Amino acid sequence: MLATKNSNISLIGVPLQFGADRAGVEMGPSAIRSSNIQSKLESLGYRVQDIGDVHVNRVQETCGPEEKLKYLAEIARVNGELAQLVSQEMGKGQLPLVIGGDHSIAIGTIKGVMQHMRKLGVIWFDAHADVNTEETTFSGNIHGMSLAVLLGYGHSSLVSIGGVQTKVNPRNVVIIGARSVDPGERIFLKEQGIRVFTMHDIDKFGMKAVMEEALARVTDGTDGVHLSLDLDGVDPNEAPGVGTPVLGGMSYRESHFAMELLHESGTLVSAEVVEVNPILDQNNKTARTAVELVGSLFGESIM
Repeated sequence: MLATKNSNISLIGVPLQFGADRAGVEMGPSAIRSSNIQSKLESLGYRVQDIGDVHVNRVQETCGPEEKLKYLAEIARVNGELAQLVSQEMGKGQLPLVIGGDHSIAIGTIKGVMQHMRKLGVIWFDAHADVNTEETTFSGNIHGMSLAVLLGYGHSSLVSIGGVQTKVNPRNVVIIGARSVDPGERIFLKEQGIRVFTMHDIDKFGMKAVMEEALARVTDGTDGVHLSLDLDGVDPNEAPGVGTPVLGGMSYRESHFAMELLHESGTLVSAEVVEVNPILDQNNKTARTAVELVGSLFGESIM
C-alpha cells in the first residue's frame, strides 16, 4: 500500500555540514544510500529516481565562536539551489525525499515544496525546537534556526529563499519529541502558538494521542503534510550517530508508530531525513534506523 497518492519519489542528497558546524554529517546522504533506501522504497511499490546531490563548496573559512550566523553565505546558496530543485521535481509530479546533511536543509526543502503548496502542514520530529534567531542563539549554528526561518524570522538571505511571503503558518506546525529547548525558543514558541509535544507529553498521553492531535493540526486547512525527520528525535540508544544527542528520546517502536500513523493519514507530500553523522555512529546503526523509519513512513508493515 502506497503512503501517498504519489508513487513517484525523487531522492535528493544534500551533503551539508555547515549548519551544524561539525564534521561528519555531510556523509549522511552516502550512509543512507548505502543502507539501501532506494531498494526499500522500490520494494514498497514506489518508482524512485535518485537525482544525486546538491553541490556544496567544501572549502570555507573557519568561523569564530562569536559569529551569530556561521557559514551564512554557503548555507543560503545551498538552500536556494535545493528549493529550486525541489520545486522543479514537484513540477514534474514527483514527491521529494531529501536526505541530509544537517537540519538547515529544511529551509530549502520546505521553501521548494511551498512553491506548489502554499498551505503546508509541517511535522518537526526533533529533540530540539530549531527556532533560535541571531538574537537568541548560543552557538551561531543555523541548523538550530531553520524552523524560525520557515516561519519568517531570521536573516533576509534565508527568509527570502523562494520568496519572503513563502512561510509556514504556525497554527499548522507541530514539534514532536522535544526535550532540549533554549530559553529564547520557549518564548518564541509561546508567542507563535506552536504546539510542542515534549517527551513528557508522549510519556503521559502515548504516541497515538499525540499523533492524532498533531495530524489534526497539520491537516487543518492545508494542502498536504511535510515531515522533517531529525534522527536526534530518536533516543541515542537507537540512533547514536547524531551531532547533538539528547538522552530520553523516542523509542524505536514509538518512532515507527508515529511514521505508520502519518502513512495511514495519506497526507504526506514531501519529507527530509537529517542529522545522520556516520563519524559518530556505531556500525551505520543510525543510517539503518533512518531507512527503517522511512520504510514505515511509506507503508511498510509487519503483516
